Amino acid sequence: VLMLDSAMRTTGQLPKFEEDMYHTEVDHLYLAPTAEVPVTNIHRDEILDEKDLPIYYVAYSPCFRRESGSYGKDTRGLLRVHQFNKVELVKFTTPETSYDELENLTLQAESILQCLGLRYRVVELCTGDLSFAAAKCYDLELWAPGEKKWLEVSSCSNFEAFQARRGKIRYRRTDDQKVDYLHTLNGSGVATPRLMVALMETYQKKDGSIEFPDAVADFIGIKGLD
Repeated sequence: VLMLDSAMRTTGQLPKFEEDMYHTEVDHLYLAPTAEVPVTNIHRDEILDEKDLPIYYVAYSPCFRRESGSYGKDTRGLLRVHQFNKVELVKFTTPETSYDELENLTLQAESILQCLGLRYRVVELCTGDLSFAAAKCYDLELWAPGEKKWLEVSSCSNFEAFQARRGKIRYRRTDDQKVDYLHTLNGSGVATPRLMVALMETYQKKDGSIEFPDAVADFIGIKGLD
């Protein structure tokens, strides 16, 4: 979970979001805010073969964020925490297929929410709301009845060649052997704290007990909480 400065710059967390990162002064290392950072850097400074693309990775890891820009908003409870667990989906693709892969990536994240029977929506971010690294991004938001608001639980992004250029992640085309930058994508599948909020508020009954959907009950071994 400790990342080099160069790894954070590859994925675009630095320099823009430095204030939101936990940093060790002596070793000059950062606590990873998402598994996107170590996984994307797996192929840094590499030239891959086109025949090996696309490459898909899944990682489950703790994530650490200072949330310095929240000014104390929603810092109590589970909505905005400094440490949480998250599944991350990362793809390395050719430029020609990256936008089809983005649609598939979003559907994969959606399938989790559908399996849980939760009300959600997909929001395509406008240019002004995109991170400076992303070319296109979909946010998946869950409805939390108790909070009476939508909670973002996943962002699925196509970075095109932004991260690849920073990390020198390239591929060799099969037809002409030309070396070019590939495209990287990632999405959360999904952030667990806000998912738990939506689950408990959606499936809570009038007497205060919670009856979990079958997909959850089968996994954790209990049907609900009294």
